[in-house]
Amino acid sequence: MATAGGGSAADLGSRGLLRLLCLCVLLAGLCGGNSVERKIYISLNKTAPCVRLLNATHQIGCHSSISGDTGVIHVVEKEEDLQWVLTDGPNPPYMVLLEGTLFTRKVMEKLKGSTSRIAGLAVSLAKPSPAEGFSPSEQCPNDGFGVYSDSYGPEFAHCRNVQWNYLGDGLAYEDFSFPIFLLEDENETNVIKQCYRDHNLSQNGSAPVFPLCAMQLFSHMHAVISTVTCMRRNSIQNTFSINPEIVCDPLSDYNVWSMLKPINTSGTLEPGDKVVVAATQLDSRSFFWNVAPGAESAVASFVTQLAAAEALSKAPDVTALPRNVMFVFFQGETFDYIGSSRMVYDMERGKFPVPLDNIDSFVELRQVALRESLELWMHTDPVSQKNQSVQTQVERLLTTLEQSAAGVPVVLRRLNQSQPLPPSSLQRFLRARNISGVVLADHANAFHNRYYQSVYDTAENINVSYPGQQSPEEDLNFVTDTAKALADVATVLGRALYQLAGGTNSRDTIEADPHTVTRLLYGFLVKANNSWFQSILRQDLRSYLGDGPLQHYIAVSSPTNTTYVVQYALANLTGKVVDFTREQCQDPSKVPNENKDLYEYMWVQGPLSPNGTERFPYCVRSTARLVRALSPAFELGHWGSTEYSTWTESRWKDIRARIFLIASKELELITLAVGFGVLICSLAITYCINAKADVLFIAPREPGSVSF
Repeated sequence: MATAGGGSAADLGSRGLLRLLCLCVLLAGLCGGNSVERKIYISLNKTAPCVRLLNATHQIGCHSSISGDTGVIHVVEKEEDLQWVLTDGPNPPYMVLLEGTLFTRKVMEKLKGSTSRIAGLAVSLAKPSPAEGFSPSEQCPNDGFGVYSDSYGPEFAHCRNVQWNYLGDGLAYEDFSFPIFLLEDENETNVIKQCYRDHNLSQNGSAPVFPLCAMQLFSHMHAVISTVTCMRRNSIQNTFSINPEIVCDPLSDYNVWSMLKPINTSGTLEPGDKVVVAATQLDSRSFFWNVAPGAESAVASFVTQLAAAEALSKAPDVTALPRNVMFVFFQGETFDYIGSSRMVYDMERGKFPVPLDNIDSFVELRQVALRESLELWMHTDPVSQKNQSVQTQVERLLTTLEQSAAGVPVVLRRLNQSQPLPPSSLQRFLRARNISGVVLADHANAFHNRYYQSVYDTAENINVSYPGQQSPEEDLNFVTDTAKALADVATVLGRALYQLAGGTNSRDTIEADPHTVTRLLYGFLVKANNSWFQSILRQDLRSYLGDGPLQHYIAVSSPTNTTYVVQYALANLTGKVVDFTREQCQDPSKVPNENKDLYEYMWVQGPLSPNGTERFPYCVRSTARLVRALSPAFELGHWGSTEYSTWTESRWKDIRARIFLIASKELELITLAVGFGVLICSLAITYCINAKADVLFIAPREPGSVSF
């Protein structure tokens, strides 16, 4: 019995030792794992990926393998440097660090044709912006989804008459089989270049010596082929899976809209209640995900419309105007008119308070900041004007606009009747009904914007700049020349809307405030997290402001930052501060004579006290509301639609970038062999210890035991 008892104790001892060893290893891993990773990798935290987007027919964008793509870094500062990457370099695949000025279709086609030698691409921002211009969009934006087709103005279809975005190279609509990231931080770019210089530069034409500096990019996309395919897979997952794995989401957000005079939103207007529509777009895009400054392509126009709305709302007799005015800010217009097509769809089906037939006239702002002179061009549709009634209404509209510019340093110019409309939301309304409409733009023919839908369409592109040595608060209130010019445009728009609504007495009193324009420009293009934006938002929306300028990509999680800020800016500029408590503001039904069908109520933070320790919140009552901007294609389940936008965005699990040093293949094999040998030796030693446990681990005898 004593022998048996000793064997059992030995087993227990060996197991205890093994458990202790395992516990020590586990604790060491938990304590040291993160620090080891930090010593090996340098994470790149300020990057923006190119992601995969899909429509009814194909996919565009970029993606990596599921475990990320790794390559040796090679810096390409001039086109001749590509030779090393494409043919000469001995250590493919390469991760190319490309100077921003070389990020062109010509260079990308070379890289795309050598995928066996290219692991991915990191693009640094060009400073200053490329002088020759850069637009990764198409030359004919939203082709096929506007009003012109083989049955309506075929001579204008597919931009046969005017190539609006003549600099567009279509790069953002290509499909790449490797990851592409934008390096947004110059310091991180310099770290990568220093690592390259230290380890990867060849000496006298010879191959560089290991270890080499490498980069790893993670951007694996779940959706493939087209929207039809990914939405079908979503449907199958939702039907048969308890925990469905969604692979793509429709691009969607909310349109912002308001009425000059409140209307009951629980019903629809009577047929005789005519409405003048003032419209513009909120969104933009670039080649990279959620990098969409859109200064000229979007911001200048919607800032101008916000200022016009404020000016018009202050007119003394607006409540007595025969016609109402609706201000609309469309989301998703960059992607085949998502917002405008959804509003038209809802109007036609009685799902929106303003029916399509109630629209009297339509005025739209599209790119109004880059005027080469004091001129703005009035674009109209030549096809609908073949109808004599429409032509008469358009003539009245143009005349009203010209009259509204009297005394303002803005000259409105007419165009030849044979020229079509530029890409605009008005085109979606004309697809449904002949409407007298005009699009105001800074260009007569092709866009003046050399950076249309690119990362370079920033504040500098529309000449927004500030004197040096000013504080952020001083910059916020500094009236720039661009702000003055856009305020003039807003004045013209406000006066024209007043006349179109039937006003006669107070036209000349309507004047946009340059201070409003300059604060809006600063907030949307320079620093969103400023004192004014903070004061006009709800407290829980402060995180939406971020650190720098707002980005205006529509995305799939909505409402986006831009949508919320525009809604609250519109409410504060056109609404009225009412003396409600927080509880009354959040539930106005408790207040006599208040109707939530007529107004929206917002409890905002308010300004800071002089000592900066507390805020003075207040309640704003306005007509500024949100309405869904989701393509009707997804409402109808027509994922292959050619009538409506079908754009979706792929889902992903991990987006990140990092650099590190890699060893040669020979050293990796040696390390693997040595590690395998150590494993075998460890197993053999463990086996021997376990086999001789009864000898190595003898349990002490119990006190007082007697052996016979």
